[in-house]
Amino acid sequence: MFTILLVDDQKNMRESLAIAFKRAGYKVDSAESGEQAVQLQQEHFYDLAIVDLKMEKMDGLEVLSRIREINPSTEVIVMTAFGTIDSAIQAMRNGAYDYVTKPFQLSDILSITERALEKKRLTEKVNTLQKENKGKYKFEGIVGNSPAMMRILNILMELTNSESTVLITGESGTGKELVARAIHRNSRRTDKNFVVVNCGALPENLQESELFGHAVGSFTGAVKDKKGIFLEAQDGTLFLDEIGETSLATQVKLLRFLQNGEIRRVGDNKPVFLDVRIIVATNKDLDEATKNGSFRKDLFYRLNVIRIHLPPLRERKEDIPSLINYFVDLYANKLKKPAPEISGDAMNSLLNYPWPGNVRELENIIERTMTLMKGNRITTEELILPTAFSTDEITTETGGIRAALAVRERKAIIDSLRKYEGNRKQVAINLGISTTTLWRKMKEYQIVPKTSFNTKNT
Repeated sequence: MFTILLVDDQKNMRESLAIAFKRAGYKVDSAESGEQAVQLQQEHFYDLAIVDLKMEKMDGLEVLSRIREINPSTEVIVMTAFGTIDSAIQAMRNGAYDYVTKPFQLSDILSITERALEKKRLTEKVNTLQKENKGKYKFEGIVGNSPAMMRILNILMELTNSESTVLITGESGTGKELVARAIHRNSRRTDKNFVVVNCGALPENLQESELFGHAVGSFTGAVKDKKGIFLEAQDGTLFLDEIGETSLATQVKLLRFLQNGEIRRVGDNKPVFLDVRIIVATNKDLDEATKNGSFRKDLFYRLNVIRIHLPPLRERKEDIPSLINYFVDLYANKLKKPAPEISGDAMNSLLNYPWPGNVRELENIIERTMTLMKGNRITTEELILPTAFSTDEITTETGGIRAALAVRERKAIIDSLRKYEGNRKQVAINLGISTTTLWRKMKEYQIVPKTSFNTKNT
């Protein structure tokens, strides 16, 4: 049974919350002051503390620090009135799991509590595995302490001794390649090649040749033998990103390799047997692709052995403060400047932004802001959020937030193409995405380059 400490100087609030949590099956203790809460924390082990920020003598921020100092494994949720939202954001930076704004529904705080305790359970499991295998795991760059990220880390550790094919799903920018690299680094192949292929960037008529190689004379322009990417990955790991963009002919050859480890170069009937681990990723719904015939069912079943789904950043906003701190430190080191502070308003803007470009977009914005800022404090004035994706214009009507974002995203791309006269490099920089992502988005939204754009493939 999980134990919870309620800290609030308002008696009615303490009693109503205590009743709700006890009915939900938790063991509950209450404290009417920060001082009493600290005393109880010293005497007992609590899985979770729910702390009001606005209290006499010792406020919630100090209580948070003292509770975490006594027992860092205690998760903390802070309760705050709207006027103290900056303090709530500061609390998250100081280690709070999340905050809830008064007045709130009991169902809301119960839901946050369930997520916090799930995160705690998974964190303890991950920590136990890491202690048992000290120095064994390498997860550089994978940042976050949400339940979703803890589950992913747990899967990654369990994959250490596995050679299974892995399918990584998730929207663009969620970190699929980062996870694939972590799988490789923690495998027996860690000292071998890790080869990355963006299948979406390979022209359909060249996919087979690029991946599997070709024999001289096999087609016009094949003036010499080509060994192909699969052979480059021999004994190592091959990461096929955007696997949903492969042609049906390429899918047949990939299926043959997964079945018996065999490839055949274009124009050559002699089989070549390889030892290569396959990891694939996609932002497409492959289940749907198999239904409409654009992706082979038998290949999907072969790829879908171990599946890791990376949720979009907007669905794990509790990871945003940790990611911001990580990227701030990263670019402070790269730019050789002190790590700046972040104002409460700026942090609030970052927490409330919908992040259509996910973690990659967050990194781009932090890098751009730190490169161009003058002082040593990131405020809303220094923060450079794309105006094309203003949160004020996002609506959940007619198809939900995803459809609304898609409409805004398509318009933003078209407007930028017109503004920069089709210069795709400038458009990508303006939108905070890579040129490959821009190309894929144009294809996804059926944006055909027009002469009025004066399109330049730069």
